[in-house]
Amino acid sequence: MMLTDTHTHMDASAFEEDRDEAIQRAWDAGVTRIVNIGFNRETIPTTMALAEKYDFVYAAVGWHPQDAKDMLPEDLEWIEELCKHPKVVAIGEIGLDYYWDTSPKDVQDRVFREQIRLARRIGKPIIIHNRDAHQDTLKILKEENAAEVGGIMHSFSGSWETAKECLDMNFYLSFGGPITFKNAKQPKEIVAQVPLDRLLIETDAPYLTPHPFRGKRNETGYVRLVAETAAEIRGLSLEELAQITTDNANRLFGFK
Repeated sequence: MMLTDTHTHMDASAFEEDRDEAIQRAWDAGVTRIVNIGFNRETIPTTMALAEKYDFVYAAVGWHPQDAKDMLPEDLEWIEELCKHPKVVAIGEIGLDYYWDTSPKDVQDRVFREQIRLARRIGKPIIIHNRDAHQDTLKILKEENAAEVGGIMHSFSGSWETAKECLDMNFYLSFGGPITFKNAKQPKEIVAQVPLDRLLIETDAPYLTPHPFRGKRNETGYVRLVAETAAEIRGLSLEELAQITTDNANRLFGFK
C-alpha cells in the first residue's frame, strides 16, 4: 500500500526532537511520498533541506498570505530559481487568509497574483491556502487563469458549490484531519461527492491532527487515519483509496 501526504510541515520546530523518527514512522505506516511545504523566508530553506535528505520527500515553495507583507521582489525571484530544483513539484502554499489579520488584503491579493503568474510562466501547479476568503480566492484564480496550471485546494473547507468551481478550474480537493472529526458534516459531504480522480489527502502536520489524536501534535504518518476515513465515506477499502489518491498525486506532481 502506498500513501501520499500532499501537504505537511515536517520541518516545523514541533519536530525538533524527533523529526527523523517521525518521518520513519510515516514510512512504516505506508507513506511513500511526502510533499513538504516551504512558505516564507524561514521555512523554504528547511523544506529544501528535508527534500534533499530524504528520497521520498518533495518540496513545494511559495509565500503564505499571512507573510505577504514581508515578500520582496527578490523573494519571488528566489522561488522561481528554486523551482528549477528536481525535488520542487509545486508553488505553494499561496492564497488568501482573512482569518488572521497579519497582512493587508491588497498586499495578499498582489502577492497571490504574482505567484500564480510565476506558476503559469514556468508550468508548475499551485497549492492554495484559502481561509475565510472563498469568493476572493475564486475570483483571483479565474482572473489569473490559474486553470492553466491547476493544483490543489489545500485542506478544503468550502461548500459543494465552491468545490464545483474549483473542480471546473482544474483543481484537486485535498482533505486532512478534520474529516475524521465527528462534527465535520460539510467536509464529509464533499468527500462523498468529489470525483475520485480529483481527491487527495494530507495532514498539514503539525496542525489539524485527526481523531483519535486530536489536540496533540499531528505528524505525516497520520495521513493513514485520513485515508481510512475517506475510504469509509466512499465505500472503498483502505488500499483502494490509497491507490486512487496516490495515482492522483503522481499525475498532478509528475511523480514516476
